[in-house]
Order: sequence, then C-alpha cells, then structure tokens
Amino acid sequence: MKVIICGAGQVGWQIARHLSGERNDVTVVDNNPDLVRRATDTLDVQGIAGFASYPDVLERAGARDAEMVIAATYSDEVNMVTCQVAHSVFGINRKIARLRSQSYLDAIYSDLYRRDHMPIDVVISPEKEVAAAALQRLSAPAAFDTEIFMKGQAHLMGITIEEECPVVNTPLRQLTDLFSTLRATVVGVRRDGTLFSPEAKDQLFVGDDCYVFTHVDDIPRTLEIFGKKVTKQERVVLVGGGNVGLAVAQALEARAKRVRAKVIEKSRICAERAAEALERTIVLNGDGLDAGLLAEAGISRADAMLAITDDDKTNMLACVRAKAEGCPYTIALINDPTLVPLMSPLGIDAYINPRATTVSSILRHIRHGRVRAVYSIGDAEAEVIEAEVLSTSPLAGKRINEIDFPEGVLIGAIRKGDDVIRPLGSTRIDEGDVVAIFALAGDVPEVERLMQVSIDFF
Repeated sequence: MKVIICGAGQVGWQIARHLSGERNDVTVVDNNPDLVRRATDTLDVQGIAGFASYPDVLERAGARDAEMVIAATYSDEVNMVTCQVAHSVFGINRKIARLRSQSYLDAIYSDLYRRDHMPIDVVISPEKEVAAAALQRLSAPAAFDTEIFMKGQAHLMGITIEEECPVVNTPLRQLTDLFSTLRATVVGVRRDGTLFSPEAKDQLFVGDDCYVFTHVDDIPRTLEIFGKKVTKQERVVLVGGGNVGLAVAQALEARAKRVRAKVIEKSRICAERAAEALERTIVLNGDGLDAGLLAEAGISRADAMLAITDDDKTNMLACVRAKAEGCPYTIALINDPTLVPLMSPLGIDAYINPRATTVSSILRHIRHGRVRAVYSIGDAEAEVIEAEVLSTSPLAGKRINEIDFPEGVLIGAIRKGDDVIRPLGSTRIDEGDVVAIFALAGDVPEVERLMQVSIDFF
C-alpha cells in the first residue's frame, strides 16, 4: 500500500519504520530537510522536504495514487489542512490526523470532521491517549507497563522480577504445571536491555522485566505469584495540571469509588483553569519540586504520585523527591526514550511514553478490518496485535503446536465466544476466535501473513 506520512518527528519516524518494514510504499514529508534525511538514511522510505499542506508538495510525494495519508506534524492546523487537501484535490481515501488542541477535540464540535466539512477519518489525540495510559498505570501499581485487550477481559502487564519473587529461577514450563488453573502467559522478557520471546525451558532471573498476559480475574493472583503486592490507590498526587493532568483528575473524580487527588501546577493560569473544572480535587499553584508544597499536598501519605508535566527532568526529579518523602509508587511521563534506562536506578516505578501511546493508537487504526488492537512495546521493539481469525488464515483449524511460528512470536490469550483462555500447545484455533499475539518487530510481517490482516487485505 502507498502511504504518505506528513511529519518526520518521533511519531512520524516510528510509523514510517513500522510500515516500511512491512514492505509498504512509504513517503515521508517534512519541512525540515534534516529530519527527512534522517528518515531516508535509516529507513526504506522516500523523502520530500516541504510543507505537507501544500498541494504541490503532496503531488511530489505521490498523492495521486496514495491510499492513505497520516498527518502527524507539530501543527494541528497543518494536519487538518493536509487532510483537506488530500481529500479535495487528490481523493485520498483514508486520512488520519494527530490533533493536540482541546478545542478541536471537544465532543460538541465533532461534526466538524464530516466528509463534507473537514474530511478526517481518524483523529488521534496524544493527550487523551497519555491520560488513558496514566489511568491504566494507576490501576495496576505493581506493574511498570499495562494495556487492556479482549474488551477488558485480558491485560498485558510489565512486571519487574525482584529477589522476593517466588518463581525466580524457575523454568516457565514448570510454572504451567505448578499453576495449572492460572490464566497467565509470559510472552516477553527483557534481560540486559534485550527483549526476547521466551521458550518453555527459559527461566526468569532477578532484574528481568517480563510481559505477562493474564485474565482480568486472575490479576491479583498473577501479581502475588510474581512477588507483587496489590495495593489500593486512595490518595493520589498529580504534578502537572495541564490538559493531561486535568483529564486524569477528572477521570479520578468520576470513579464510583472515590479517590482523593491533589494537583500541583506551576502555571497560575493552568492552575486556575484546573481549579474551575474540578469539583472535589484540591489544586495547588507552585513548583512540583518544592518540598514544602509536596508536604502540603500530603505526599508522605499518598498511595501514588503521577508526574505529568511537559518536562522530562522535572517529572523524574519529582518522582525521586516523592520517593524520598515516603510515597510508595511513582509514575513519570517521559518523552525522551533514552532516559528510560534511568528509571530503575532512580527508583521510579513506572513511566508513560507519549510517543509509544500515540504510535500504538495510529497503528490500531491503520491495521483496520479484523485487527482489534495494537500495542507498541518499548522503543518499537515489539507489538501485541489482537485480531480475529479469518477463514482464510493459515491458523484456522490448527492446534497451536502445529503452527510454525517465528521464534519471536507467542500467543498470549485466546477469546472463544465470551471466554478468554490461556493458550496451550493442544489448543485449537478456530475461525472467529480472537487472538492476542506478541511479536518482535521483525516478525510482525509474518504475523500479518498468518492472520491475513495485512493493510491491503481489506
């Protein structure tokens, strides 16, 4: 399929990396020649330097026969105009735009994106995606990463193996025998910085980060088996009261079980806006690194602290200070992936990568049709793809142990009807089943072939 990606920043580059690796015809457009050069030098893509909203630039990018345009520049307005030009001038069928401004995202103005108005098929809001990711992290405080699959019936959790873990140095095959009723599967392990898909004979060692698929009802038991305590989040401190912090605070207020939240925001204007929008949440105006202000917010009694300002270093230092004051669980918003290795040494429990959440959301809409969800792990090192098995799929009618999966691929969960089950070698995959598959980046094209869900299939 021919795709034009407008914007060669971190999100655009990652999307280009995914699609070009799957043998699609990808052209990257950006007004920064250096970013275009970086994309063409490191990826199998074509590059055009120029403003994406200009018709002549899109013409040079091959818009006449393109099937999709993804507008992910830094400007909402450029992204919107790009989609309009792509539709009105070139008749491109599918248009995805990343929009940040809350005004453009207000539900009362959603009619704006009709085909006869501003023809955008999918609107991606990074801030909404980040807020949703933050709430998921808070819901599973023992995990450093978490994502929901199978209509909420299955969760993917990232768990760090520590010395008190009861199953450390135990082969995964033995875990299956010991906990035969546990609906959980280890699909990925990161060891010494390298992510791999484990085999049955592999063991988990102290310091490993493992990704576990588990049935929602078995989450507490799974965490207990992996040496984690399940704690309630009744008091939360948010450092950062911008759009993301406000969205998280409003979601916490809307929960049936009340969560006492306090927000610290440095900007007086943003603090006043948050205070007006929130009903039961206390908003403090000041620096989230100020020890006195953190004490006033009750950081020593808080169950969790979420640092979600637009500055990575502030978020990291706020988490470190919160830990020093006795807060047991901290989450930092981190834009720069090179800072992620510092999380563990600094004692930060979990992080949110806005780029990864945005990329996952865009991929979910690109791989439409039978694909239900896509989640990008780490620095685009692997994906989890949830998809329905078609009658044309090589998987249909076969047992798992009869399928020749690549080494970097594992099935994490299978939904048959209304039941989500743990996959075993003897499990038969039938047409209509929904499977969640963990695949290292290099094996994603083979997974799409097996699932018959390539972009151009539909």
